[in-house]
Amino acid sequence: MKEGIHPKYYKTTIRCACGNVIETGSTRENITVEICSKCHPFYTGKQKLVDTSGRVDKFNRKYGLAK
Repeated sequence: MKEGIHPKYYKTTIRCACGNVIETGSTRENITVEICSKCHPFYTGKQKLVDTSGRVDKFNRKYGLAK
């Protein structure tokens, strides 16, 4: 491998909004995420609606699905 072209590799901590903490290696030191494998609906099997800036409400109003 060539010297001086590779980024530094750190032992890092990934923190999720749900409180889950994952220790891993990365080129970034500390990482925060909104959804991880502990709280993501695909992995948990629970339906959870993640709304970004009112998109779900806008969709429901547009197609008359508002309750």
